[in-house]
Amino acid sequence: MISRRWTRKWAHDVETDGFSPIPTQVISNEEYVPHDQTLEQRHVAALLGETARRTAHRLGISRRQFMSSSAGMASAFLALNTVFGRFFEVDPVEAIESAAADASRPTDQFVFDIQTHHVAAPRQFPQLLGLRRLGRTWNALLEKDRGTMDDLYLENYIKEIFLDSDTSVAVLSGIPSATEAGNILPPDQMAQTREVVNRLASSQRLIIHGLVTPTRGRRDLDEMRRQATDLKISAWKGYTGLALGDPPRPWRVDDEKVAYPMLELSRQLGIKNICLHKGLPLQGGVEEYWHPRDLERAARDFPDLNFIVYHSAFHSLASALPLSRDEFRTSARVSWVTDLCEIRERNPNLTNIYAELGATFGQLVITSPMLCGHVLGMLLHSFGADHVLWGTDSIWWGSPQWQIEALRRFIMPESLMTRFGYQPLSATVKVQILGLNAARLYGIDPNLRRNPVPPDYVSKLKAAYREEGAWPSLTQYGWVLEESS
Repeated sequence: MISRRWTRKWAHDVETDGFSPIPTQVISNEEYVPHDQTLEQRHVAALLGETARRTAHRLGISRRQFMSSSAGMASAFLALNTVFGRFFEVDPVEAIESAAADASRPTDQFVFDIQTHHVAAPRQFPQLLGLRRLGRTWNALLEKDRGTMDDLYLENYIKEIFLDSDTSVAVLSGIPSATEAGNILPPDQMAQTREVVNRLASSQRLIIHGLVTPTRGRRDLDEMRRQATDLKISAWKGYTGLALGDPPRPWRVDDEKVAYPMLELSRQLGIKNICLHKGLPLQGGVEEYWHPRDLERAARDFPDLNFIVYHSAFHSLASALPLSRDEFRTSARVSWVTDLCEIRERNPNLTNIYAELGATFGQLVITSPMLCGHVLGMLLHSFGADHVLWGTDSIWWGSPQWQIEALRRFIMPESLMTRFGYQPLSATVKVQILGLNAARLYGIDPNLRRNPVPPDYVSKLKAAYREEGAWPSLTQYGWVLEESS
């Protein structure tokens, strides 16, 4: 009898030697049930494993080293193309020579990831000591200082986001909880992380969300003032479907009594970006409150605020699959993404709603590239290329580099362009999505990262780190469904 259980992806990879530059099954941060590994994904994993074994032997390196190289990443895209069809721009020579793969990689592209997280962060960080262990690579005096678990969590976040990916600037996000003590990453801790990263970088590499729970009433409004004044947060993150407050209940962003006082105060505080978890209904929440329908009126009533729809309201893979590789239904609706797009199409002047891709792009691009193209095509058609924002939900999915590479290489399928009138995913459109759109909303100058004064310490550390011969970890931190007999 076959049984299914949740397991941590990294533990599964250790047991099966399943480390891969690109996940070959859906990974969850525990907010949603991960979809089973599909037959196509198993085929991709098998092809990639055989390529890695053969090429690593020829090069005289380990399988893990090959998987961690640029050639390993290119091999993963070739495997995806073999199984699903040609969805990714990749030259076979890139799977043999890392130099060829590196040559195709942009060197000055601004990437702004507006959805990143710590993993099970401890509750205390030492003040400004986050890179203590990693610092041993250039400071021998730190060798005897073994650090603490606090350091390990923060260092690992920095390594995965800023050393092992092309991310220029990131937003550190969190999730409200019933009590402050039960919050795995409260706003004060996010602010400490921001100070560590930006102090090390001598430039702005990280900004943070504040958390809102308007069902708490006056207490939450006071907490908003504190976060804005003391923590200098850059946006709010809210979860409409979470039953919190007194009494615990979900909320709608168009509720005049509950949410509008929060929106009015945000306006007064000068914080324009309201980020809302929509789609991917959390277990234990009330499903209808995760639907984006409440955005329409709120966005109309607060035209000076930006409503950023996290996950683009994608509901679940279960509602969209299976779709065969060779067939795509003309009438396909991608659950709530379609509903979100229809809000904008009904209101062409409602230009303050934005779609964010975190977790949605990561799930779709490895499970059904055709469906991924359909979602991207719908969003771009309805909202425009300047209203789709980049997020990866990392580090649950591991380093965000594979997702960055996937979007850079992704090709809009010809069949979708013919059937639905979607436009090609041009380099200009991808640059907008990957960073320029969010930079505009957050008031960040994308050119500052290339400014030699002051020096960008994180970029220098990246160069030194690679000179040491270090390899990306290929660790993916979220949860997957595992079958056992």
